[in-house]
Amino acid sequence: MVLSFIHTASRLLVFGGGLLLGIQVPAYVDQYSQRVDAHYREVSANIAGFQRTADEMFEGDLRALVNYYRQSNDPVFRSDADSVQSIVDRYIRIGNEYRAMQGNVIAVATHVLFFADDEMSLETRNQYSYTVPLNGIAMQWGFAVALLIFLLLELSVACCVGCVRLIRGRHPHHQH
Repeated sequence: MVLSFIHTASRLLVFGGGLLLGIQVPAYVDQYSQRVDAHYREVSANIAGFQRTADEMFEGDLRALVNYYRQSNDPVFRSDADSVQSIVDRYIRIGNEYRAMQGNVIAVATHVLFFADDEMSLETRNQYSYTVPLNGIAMQWGFAVALLIFLLLELSVACCVGCVRLIRGRHPHHQH
């Protein structure tokens, strides 16, 4: 009786924990997406002047602009080449992340959960505010994650019990 209660209660706790964890997925994705958008706006503003110069002088090719800086006879331009390259690299990286956030809900969530940009993922985790949104998407994610965790745990327990029974069946206890 007590073991049955503990088993039932633990199953409910696992399902409830999975539900709360799953509800966080759309909230985390939303906060990550907002961070990407803010960084993209910032880096776009930072590169705008260089992009105008690249448009006018190098047919829009920012790499050609950086190469020009590197090969310049002017020591100021040469010393700034690495800084400009850093801005260009960041613009490209964040631009790729921004475009990844424009997909469908599943593609975006998959990207954020498995392929997110390290810098923005760390920022999002560090500044994440837990929420319990009660909208359809959050509930769907919550139930899906809860069910997945519950089924994986139940399957693991069933496999462990089966293995123990199999081992006991091969090695019968000796009685004296």
